Amino acid sequence: MTTEDSRYEAVRSRDARFDGVFFLGVRTTGIYCRPSCPAVTPKRENVRFYPTAAAAQAAGFRACRRCRPDAVPGSAEWNVRADLVGRAMRMISDGVVDREGVAGLSRRLGYSSRQVQRQLTAELGAGPVALARAQRAHTARVLLQTTPLPVTQVAFAAGFASVRQFNDTVREIYARTPSALRAASARGGHGPAGRPEAREAAAHGGAAVAGVPLRLAYRGGYDTGQVFGFLARRAVPGVEEVRGAPGGRTYRWTLNLPYGIGIAEVDECAARSGKGWLDCRLHLGDLRDLTTAVQRVRRLFDLDADPYAVVERLGGEPALGRLVSRTPGLRSPGAADAHELAVRAVLGQQVTVGAARTLGGRLVAAYGKPLAAPDGTLTHLFPDAGTLAEAPLGELGMPQTRRRTIRTVAAALADGTVVLDPGADREETGRALLELPGIGPWTAGYIRMRALSDPDVFLPGDAGVRHGLALIGAEAGQADRWRPWRSYALHHLWHATGLTPPPAPN
Repeated sequence: MTTEDSRYEAVRSRDARFDGVFFLGVRTTGIYCRPSCPAVTPKRENVRFYPTAAAAQAAGFRACRRCRPDAVPGSAEWNVRADLVGRAMRMISDGVVDREGVAGLSRRLGYSSRQVQRQLTAELGAGPVALARAQRAHTARVLLQTTPLPVTQVAFAAGFASVRQFNDTVREIYARTPSALRAASARGGHGPAGRPEAREAAAHGGAAVAGVPLRLAYRGGYDTGQVFGFLARRAVPGVEEVRGAPGGRTYRWTLNLPYGIGIAEVDECAARSGKGWLDCRLHLGDLRDLTTAVQRVRRLFDLDADPYAVVERLGGEPALGRLVSRTPGLRSPGAADAHELAVRAVLGQQVTVGAARTLGGRLVAAYGKPLAAPDGTLTHLFPDAGTLAEAPLGELGMPQTRRRTIRTVAAALADGTVVLDPGADREETGRALLELPGIGPWTAGYIRMRALSDPDVFLPGDAGVRHGLALIGAEAGQADRWRPWRSYALHHLWHATGLTPPPAPN
């Protein structure tokens, strides 16, 4: 949307495509909403538009209790953009400001704190502290409404420095005290907090046992079969498992997080259920990891994508149009752990997907960190880069050259030669990967697409891509017309062949 008038038209039509793209504040009520809010449309002269929830909060508006604007999907713009603002937003979402402060964010971006503050405020209407504060408030609301944790524990788990800061922020944004917000949720059926089963869970360890139940929103259609099938075919024994049959699967995996260990599980819903969200449960050793864990799940399942923009760009292409119309909700899955994905990309060189899974299972069994107790078939965390950099890897039965490549990649990740942070400069990372022995364009591109959630990667040397191009009568040279959504075009081609991506041609 380029003008305020066109934004207002989206509000009048309650167009959910723009939820998370912008927010509107209503001067007469003092609240801010998502564009699709079902409330009576305010008069044009009473509406102000903001690019982020934090900007609306900074302007003095509180969150609408009816449409809950803080729960919308994130803007796909931050994944597309490679500039300072886009990189900063990805890092803030991952909790960098909460863990390292503005100084840590600026250091990772390579700019001064003053430059970061100035650019974010100029474009988004809020600086890094305000953006992180809005995210903490949302995390606090989720914990209040879905867990029986005492309010004091919620405050620190959400990342607030003090209970007073927590209370003031919740009152300012939601116009209720934390206790009142929890009570209203229990009465309205929006969360389990305060119900008998929640009290029983609290008596047995609370959220650490029962898990934090979440509804992770997405926009537009979502092809759950494609995403869950993609992940199921690659599930590495020990760190991932898939339960149930297609159409009702649950994908579970272990997470190595900044403050502790976690297990995440996400349920598959019917492709045409119209729910608009995926049900997720997070079992965390330390609830301070909630914000980071949520963002990593969202990246893995590509929940902040803009399928409308993808369809608009790719659907008009004569060659791709039929594929796009067949699966408009197709996604480009990312990664919950970028370092793990990079190592697994090397394991997948010149072997089938099934063989790569077997190699991954051997690697996990030999070098992964065991969980305190198995959870189903989940037994380990994936090995960290520092461990693999020094590992002999003889258990894998791989050629010496590929074992050397794994150690080289792991060492580069461990010492920072290759940076795969959410806000990493994708071009610099791509160049750094290609300088490593044993890493060619396929592996570097695959890592960029998944570990860095790059929406504009194309792998012309991939056999599955060539097969897909032949099926639709297209040539690799046409891919430039598919920017900035070439990663989605690539997945459409893979999906059309019914094949998993073949061995990497490094």
